[in-house]
Amino acid sequence: MTYAIEAEGLVKKYGEKVALDGVDLRAREGAVLGVLGPNGAGKTTAVRILATLIAPDAGTARVGGHDVVTQAKKVRELIGLTGQYASVDEKLTGRQNLVMMGRLLGLSRETARGRAKGLLERFGLTDAADRTAEGYSGGMRRRLDLAVSLVSSPRILFLDEPTTGLDPHARNELWEVVRELVADGVTVLLTTQYLEEADQLADDLLLIDRGRVAASGRPEELKARAGGHRLDVRPLDPRDLDKAAVLVGAPADERGVLSLPIHDLEEPPRILRRLDDAGIVLSEHALRLPSLDDVFLALTGAAR
Repeated sequence: MTYAIEAEGLVKKYGEKVALDGVDLRAREGAVLGVLGPNGAGKTTAVRILATLIAPDAGTARVGGHDVVTQAKKVRELIGLTGQYASVDEKLTGRQNLVMMGRLLGLSRETARGRAKGLLERFGLTDAADRTAEGYSGGMRRRLDLAVSLVSSPRILFLDEPTTGLDPHARNELWEVVRELVADGVTVLLTTQYLEEADQLADDLLLIDRGRVAASGRPEELKARAGGHRLDVRPLDPRDLDKAAVLVGAPADERGVLSLPIHDLEEPPRILRRLDDAGIVLSEHALRLPSLDDVFLALTGAAR
């Protein structure tokens, strides 16, 4: 199997704080590797090392077959990077931002303008092309920021929490762009705190917690590790929560839902009868496959 990104034993410390503690990762060519974890897990530090912005204290990494430390220039020629916050110049128009990036990359004026025109069309920004970026909505800024990272036509793209602060509509738009890029053969390393985002986009997952890899694999493989099906029940009367928790053997979450793993599909009817016999009326119940929330709870011991 060919990997566009490979890292082994990455370590990075900031004084006494260990940001990465021996992280291994691999991203397959033309696929999305989702790097999932809470704030402070080490996701952004890993991206900064792989994008040659900082050097690791230990370990090795290769991007596009090139070492990120000894062949940093070659790596930069292959990659694009979009960080957590839009980095465009707000005083320039969308078109000017794109043309400027093209010129900085050594493109001729004509080529830079052509590239800008194509990217504005691709990201649905043609109508706003000649407005200054400071007047763009949050979703439009993120799309422009992503367009800027694609001026060099990278084959490997790092997206560091790209949908932070976006509303659901703008987030869905960005997801669709990522899917189109992957369909074109681009390799994407996506960091996110959003379990739904990883579920929607990632072909492979890496779960990082406190600077270490908690688990890795295909999304369905990790869900299987969290158990088979799950049964969710919510008592209609909140006062029945404690009693229901004892009967089903699971604590309630902040929404008043009790969720428990199911290994035998004959078990849910028995549990529902038990609750009915106890006079507990349910406002809802559902049998489902485990989510990435369940994966985090099972593999890191803490809900996210």
